[in-house]
Amino acid sequence: MEFEKQKLSRPYIAVLSVAMVLYIVSCAPGVLWQDSGLIQYRLWHNDVEGSLGLALSHPLFYMLAIGAKYIPVGEFAYRVNLVSALAAAVAVANMFLLVRLWLGRNLPAVVAAVTLAVSHTFWFHAGIAETYTLWTALFTGELIMLLQYTRTGRADDLYWLGLLNGLSMAVHILALIPLLCYIVFIFYLLAGKRLRIGDLTVVVLLWIIGALPYEYLIVEAMTQTGDIAGTLASAAFGTRWQGAVLNTSLSMQVAGENFLYILFNFPTPNILLFLVGCFGLFRMSSRRAFRNVLLGLIVLFFIFAFRYTVPDRYAFFIPFYCGVSILTGLGTYLLQDQMNRKAFAFLVIFFGLLPIGVYAAAPTLARRIHLNIGTRENIPYRSDYEYFLQPWKTGYTGAERFAHEALDLAAEDALIYADATTAAPLLLAQEAEGKRPDVKIISGTVNSKDAPRLDAQTIGQLLEERVIYVVSPRPQYCPKFVLENYDLTQAGILWRVTKRKTTPNL
Repeated sequence: MEFEKQKLSRPYIAVLSVAMVLYIVSCAPGVLWQDSGLIQYRLWHNDVEGSLGLALSHPLFYMLAIGAKYIPVGEFAYRVNLVSALAAAVAVANMFLLVRLWLGRNLPAVVAAVTLAVSHTFWFHAGIAETYTLWTALFTGELIMLLQYTRTGRADDLYWLGLLNGLSMAVHILALIPLLCYIVFIFYLLAGKRLRIGDLTVVVLLWIIGALPYEYLIVEAMTQTGDIAGTLASAAFGTRWQGAVLNTSLSMQVAGENFLYILFNFPTPNILLFLVGCFGLFRMSSRRAFRNVLLGLIVLFFIFAFRYTVPDRYAFFIPFYCGVSILTGLGTYLLQDQMNRKAFAFLVIFFGLLPIGVYAAAPTLARRIHLNIGTRENIPYRSDYEYFLQPWKTGYTGAERFAHEALDLAAEDALIYADATTAAPLLLAQEAEGKRPDVKIISGTVNSKDAPRLDAQTIGQLLEERVIYVVSPRPQYCPKFVLENYDLTQAGILWRVTKRKTTPNL
């Protein structure tokens, strides 16, 4: 066992190092839009809980990122983005180790690691402040411990499995799906008298320790509100996502989009290796317990993500993409001996890296055919084709440029109504850089300190006292009471709200 650890440590470190270089180079250097910007804003305020319900609190990620925030190297926003990048590198290295331990060969492990590393959604989230790569690093660690237990039968491996899944739960509620599979597996072990109650007790205690950050928020909310049912609903679904989480209906449009998401993550002939792995999985006679749990996880994660209806559901396919990567490695293993080894190795590595070229060409192709990718397409300093179709964010400063220009052109003591996409960059420019504190930012999510209330009842009086801008004139991103009762005049990258001109009766 000690020899095997020494034998695998060097390739593991090599894969980790290459992945770190990839993700550090492609990481966004500063402030971001949308959810990532709001994550950065929460981190600036050391806000571990958030305001969107406990299911979206992700406390362990915030605790680690807050720690990174205080490392005095580089810009604040870049440091917290790097948490995602470094976690992604660990996940890729874990993928290599998992497949190497399972199949005993380097090429399938390398193919699996490369497949995950360059899959679009995973790479995209490796370059921005998000929780998914940290969760994936822990999840792949869980699978390694599960595999090790099926190889050795040692309870120590189950101890690590319990701790890692608890930590995963403290990062993202997605950990509930593996937890259910592990519980079934543990019942199987208990029924076969392969696990002692004492060992199970240790596993449970370690899980509780790992999940402590999340458990603390739940107990605190119950204590403060006295609403046990409401707190548990918040912990499971957040404030308004219960319908999406429990959704059982599916439209053809959503199904079609989901298949496109999957294809765009694996635009390579290596997808055929995944299909070979799917069929070959049932022929794997060794480590049946691992095989069965793995199969259950892949199916459950696919079903969960496929019928999910939130706008950013593409991110919830990442656990399924881990399964695709593992089975692609298995397909490589099953075909390796039937081909010319050198030629086969060259082809699968070449095809594994092919998605990089596809992502590079995708914006030009999408623009040429006027492809609708379902984004706003009207954000200053953001070309949506490049921003969303290319996973790397090297040198991207669009959100920062927007915030600086918007605040520079705003009148003294002005109000800016910003939607959820643009509010965080503006607020971070004010609070982290001290820029234009006289301007008040108002949004449906977060506001400047002491910002006045802006609604249909107050806008008239506020407009008498100060200049009001909105970031976008579109109905989804501008208040309805503004569009229906006031005129909007473009003022640089903002739109100034003015009293509606009336046409005199003739």
